[in-house]
Amino acid sequence: MPARGNSRPPADYDESVTAIDPTLPLSPYREIDRADWARLAAGIDQPLTETEVVGIRGIGDRLDITEVREVYLPLSRLLSLYASSTRQLGAATSEFLQESDTTTPFVVGVAGSVAVGKSTIARLLRELMSRWPGTPRVELVTTDGFLYPNAELERRGLMDRKGFPESYDRRALLSFLTEVKSGAAEVRAPFYSHMRYDIVPDAHVVVRRPDVVIVEGLNVLQPPPAPNDVAVSDLFDFSIFVDADIAHIERWYIDRFLALRQSAFSNPSSYFNVFAHLSDDEAVTTALGFWNEINMPNLVENVMPTKHRATLVLRKGAEHAVESVQLRKV
Repeated sequence: MPARGNSRPPADYDESVTAIDPTLPLSPYREIDRADWARLAAGIDQPLTETEVVGIRGIGDRLDITEVREVYLPLSRLLSLYASSTRQLGAATSEFLQESDTTTPFVVGVAGSVAVGKSTIARLLRELMSRWPGTPRVELVTTDGFLYPNAELERRGLMDRKGFPESYDRRALLSFLTEVKSGAAEVRAPFYSHMRYDIVPDAHVVVRRPDVVIVEGLNVLQPPPAPNDVAVSDLFDFSIFVDADIAHIERWYIDRFLALRQSAFSNPSSYFNVFAHLSDDEAVTTALGFWNEINMPNLVENVMPTKHRATLVLRKGAEHAVESVQLRKV
C-alpha cells in the first residue's frame, strides 16, 4: 500500500495537459460581439416593416429596423432552432416510451431591469418567432399579472416593495407554468393594468397550447427560495437576460418617466395622473426618488445576481443598442 502524502506523478506526466492556465478567461458562455452576431442574419429576409417596429417599440426605447435585422432576427432564428430541436427530442422520447407524442409549448423567459427594454424585446420576439414555419403560434405573458393585488400588498406592508420577489404570487406563477408545460388545453393568467397599477379582477390572459410561450418579468430567473423548492426558471427551455450598466438604466428610467408624464400619466384614469403636471425638475426629482428607493435596490439585490442563470445575455450600450451577445455553451 503506497505511503499517504508521498505520491508523485509518473516520469512522463505532462502537467500542461491537465493544469488549468489561470490566465485563460474561462467562461460557460460564448462571447460574440455585435459585428459577428449581425453576420448571422445574412440571407435571412426581414419580416417586419419600419411601421411594425415602431408599433412594437416601448416608450424610451430606440429600436429601429437595423437593430431588428442585426440582433433580433438571428436571435429569433436561434430560438426557433431550439424550439424545433426540443420538439423533436420530445417526440423521440415519447416514441421510446411507446406513448403518444406529448410535446408541450417551448417556454422562453426574458429577464432584466425596469427600463432596460425587456418588454419591447419580448413583444418583438413574439412577432419574429411567429414568422418562422416551426413556431407560428406564440403567446406572451408578463409576470406583472402575478403581482399580488394592491390591497394584498397593502395588507402585507409591501406596496413600497412592488416588483421585489416577495411582491409576486410565486405559487400562482409556478402553477401556471406547470400547467403550460404539462400540455393543458387552456391555461389562464391574471391580467395586470398599468393604467390602474393593479390586477384587474375577473380579467385573464388565456394561453391555448401554443408552440411558444414567452414569459417576461423582472425576477423570472430568481433561484428557488429554499433548496428543495422549484424555481420558476426550472420550467423554461431557454432564458434571456437583458443587461446594461446601471448608470445607463438609471438615465433610461428617468427619460421614460418624463415621457410617460406627457402620455400615459396625462390620462385622468391613470394611477400616476398625480405626476402629470410636475415641472421637468420636479419630475426628475420624483423619478430619482423611485429609482434610488425602489428600482435600483431591487436591481442590485435581486435582478443582477440572476444574470448568470440565463441561456443568453444581451449586453446593451448607452444608446439602447445591443453591443454583444453571450450564449451559454451547450
